[in-house]
Amino acid sequence: MNPILLLHGFTGSAEEWAELAPALAGQRRVVAVDLPGHGRSTAQCLTPSMPQCSADLLALMDELGHTQFDLLGYSLGGRVALHLAAAAPERVRALILESASPGLADPAERAARAAADDALADRIVAEGLEWFVDYWQGIPLFASQAAMPAEARAALRARRLRNSPAGLACSLRGMGTGRQQPLWDQLSELDMPTLLITGALDAKFVAINQQMNNIMSSSHHTSLLGAGHAAHLERPQAFAELVVGFLRQ
Repeated sequence: MNPILLLHGFTGSAEEWAELAPALAGQRRVVAVDLPGHGRSTAQCLTPSMPQCSADLLALMDELGHTQFDLLGYSLGGRVALHLAAAAPERVRALILESASPGLADPAERAARAAADDALADRIVAEGLEWFVDYWQGIPLFASQAAMPAEARAALRARRLRNSPAGLACSLRGMGTGRQQPLWDQLSELDMPTLLITGALDAKFVAINQQMNNIMSSSHHTSLLGAGHAAHLERPQAFAELVVGFLRQ
């Protein structure tokens, strides 16, 4: 059975895919990991980087005996997935990116974002995880999650609280958007079948993914109505149907 590697977003973990995994189980071997600084990752106190993370994921798939695999990444995981696909396009059979970005093209904008990420990392360590989770779930990017069922919102908060302040701070310092080398110039070279998914309520990432879709030769962009940045959590059944349908093609 062909494998699919699932990469979660910032503050997430492999548990994030609990609702999607059963829908994929009949046609793919599901491999879900905790990215550096998250969940049970052993890299809690080491500052990671996108190239090193990509290399580690390729080594993992080698260890599991998978020469080629499908790849799905959300937000931070989508940025990692893009770096992995650019580094080893021959390994990726199909690419699914949810609310992902190729990075910030402008050096000044990257520097400003890196400084902001570093400052936030310092606050996470100083003020603790509960403060940060309250702050993070209150930013405008996640406003649409208020419409999620109370049980789902509680489970999401509990997953975020299972991280460590040091781990999340390390992730921001090493793999935040400000530290990511932009991949806009490499998008045209990625010719594997690609599905770009955004939530229709997430205007910023809808625009970014429309730009990506105009550059990539084998991509299709779709936006899920009634969802924001985390479409797989806000409309899980519709998201699963999109992913399963794409993989069946």
